[in-house]
Amino acid sequence: MVESNNDPRAELLFADGVKWVDDAPDESIDVLIIDSTDPVGPAEGLFKTDFLKRCHRILKSGGVMVQQSESPLYHTGSIIRELRNDMLEAGFDSVATLPFPQPVYPSGWWSVTLAGKAIDVNAFREQAAANHALPLEYYSVEAHRGALALPPFMRKAFAVE
Repeated sequence: MVESNNDPRAELLFADGVKWVDDAPDESIDVLIIDSTDPVGPAEGLFKTDFLKRCHRILKSGGVMVQQSESPLYHTGSIIRELRNDMLEAGFDSVATLPFPQPVYPSGWWSVTLAGKAIDVNAFREQAAANHALPLEYYSVEAHRGALALPPFMRKAFAVE
């Protein structure tokens, strides 16, 4: 992974994320990844509509935001559902939550929620795969579709058909 830290297409920042987003130019970012602490105390604002609107402002059309979104087992009906709703209220066109195993956390299961600006995050990898023939050994469109599949209790909580 160290090699990817030197990729000229990416910039890793360890800074005050709120200030950085506030100072960033409009529509200047392709992908915004927020791996914050839990949404309490100083990080609480990173999960609210006001901050998400500012993230939407700096994303380019076709841009994607990814936010860690807590445990599906403990927070589907509260934090995750509220984050999804706040992302849509902030102006994002689509949202998708991806649950995944994470054995170091208490529930053993965690999630990230994606939000797209002028792009459907439920299909953007399929669109990219159709446009680029990459020689991949592990990733496939089918594997990505599987990652987007929500268990019934999450589908019900998000009112996803």
